[in-house]
Amino acid sequence: MDGHAVVVGGGIGGLAAALALHRSGWRVTVLERAPELGEVGAGLALMENALRGLDALGVGPAVRAHGRVDGSGGLRSRTGRWLSRVEAAGMTSQLGTTMVGIHRADLHGILRDALPPAALRTDAEVLDVTTGPHGAEVRHRRHGEPATLAADLVVGADGLRSTVRSRLWPDVPPPVYAGATAWRAAIAWTDPLPTAVSWGAGAEFGMLPLAPGRIYWYAAVTAPPGGRAPDELAAVRERFGDWHDPIPALLAATAPEQVLRHDLYHLATGLPSYVHGRVALLGDAAHAMTPYLGQGAAQAIEDAVTLGAACAGGPADLDAALARYDSRRRPRTQALARASARAGRYGQQLRHPVAVALRDTAIRLTPSRVALRQAARYADWHPPRP
Repeated sequence: MDGHAVVVGGGIGGLAAALALHRSGWRVTVLERAPELGEVGAGLALMENALRGLDALGVGPAVRAHGRVDGSGGLRSRTGRWLSRVEAAGMTSQLGTTMVGIHRADLHGILRDALPPAALRTDAEVLDVTTGPHGAEVRHRRHGEPATLAADLVVGADGLRSTVRSRLWPDVPPPVYAGATAWRAAIAWTDPLPTAVSWGAGAEFGMLPLAPGRIYWYAAVTAPPGGRAPDELAAVRERFGDWHDPIPALLAATAPEQVLRHDLYHLATGLPSYVHGRVALLGDAAHAMTPYLGQGAAQAIEDAVTLGAACAGGPADLDAALARYDSRRRPRTQALARASARAGRYGQQLRHPVAVALRDTAIRLTPSRVALRQAARYADWHPPRP
């Protein structure tokens, strides 16, 4: 095969796409605007769909070895009362596996190490992408110098505010504020804890054990966009310091410099297609969703595996391959994006005390197997055959 694919963006989705195409016989170049490849201090909960995709990429065993395999956890109120609880055995029987908690940087490094080093180009800011019937060009600036790459295929994996999407899908509305801001940190922690999300009025706090000795926590509140505090950790303590144990202890074990804060944005309008000529979008560039179902990274991995399988025939059959990719991925990802937005409205964003009480009561009265069936529906995906 003599196909060349340029992947714009060196995050998890971009590296997964590059690896999928590389394993399908493509020559791959990854353009990442940052001076160094890396990921920030946050955790990921990988369900069975993501793990199947990583197995298809040949890195599943390494991911399991670097992460924490478990499925115990559930939902709690801000006082600590369990609203819904699931043990690992129950999740295994319903989903076929337990969940893997892993640091984003570890997953990123595993994907990076599986690629040829020469495929990765950092400090490469993409300025424009053009596409025609037989290929595409990527105009970029690397180390401050202008450059152009010709490609048979360009993959836009450059995130929420994608340059590729803005150039070739100019009529798509920009990302929309989801109504919440979130803090997160990955810290040292030795005591065993379950994976859990705790809900209050217009707020939630989640914890995810990672590899031994580490835990990831996040906190989200309904708030106007653009807010910042001189001390973000102090802001989290002010809002969540009186919530149930071990939340105060987790915050006490966190250093201020470990805390990241980001407003939550998503693509509220689904794209009419993820393909334009010889350019395909994936991950947040195609379907940035709210985090309430924990499926953002998993969907990028699914995208990558599906694209690699569809394009296994090389450039000669690329138009049909990209049409298959779009038809396989757009309905599922856009349905999940809508479901995630709904989950936020009935979860973290719910504020009225009566509505919160009714929701919590309904969850307590719902058998855990029902919630597991819902999770199983989201994780019910298998890699396609080439």
